[in-house]
Amino acid sequence: MIKVYVVSACLLGHNCKYNGGNNENSAVMEFCKTHNHIGVCPEKVSGLPVPRDPAEFINGRVVNRSGEDVTEYFEIGTNKVIGYLEKFTGGDLSLISGAILKANSPSCGSGEIYDGTFSGKIISGDGMLAAALKAHGIPVYTEKNLSELLDSEGEVR
Repeated sequence: MIKVYVVSACLLGHNCKYNGGNNENSAVMEFCKTHNHIGVCPEKVSGLPVPRDPAEFINGRVVNRSGEDVTEYFEIGTNKVIGYLEKFTGGDLSLISGAILKANSPSCGSGEIYDGTFSGKIISGDGMLAAALKAHGIPVYTEKNLSELLDSEGEVR
């Protein structure tokens, strides 16, 4: 079986981050040189502009710094990514070996997300896409714990 990983597009150097930049990560880029991967940005495919106001979870909703509830965009983006993955795998998401997503993001954060105060404070939680992938049994990593994935793959570092 071919291993395929879902990877946040911003970690691959795509300028889809809220501020118009990216979060290119050399370790993720090196991993992707030797592994099949699909780059995704649920926020971009949702129709949100680049650049855009940063957003964080507040009381179970995703709200941008201006106070606008953008939850629907995050739901649309998550659903589009999951739909694409279902088409790609013929409906068998177990063919996705794992995901490497952007830490702390309201879309992609895994295990930790920003707390909703726009102060950089971190709390326990998952972004929408990370939660959806986990619900489908797909292991989710971030650039912060990529070493765990490398260890599980038996990668030499």
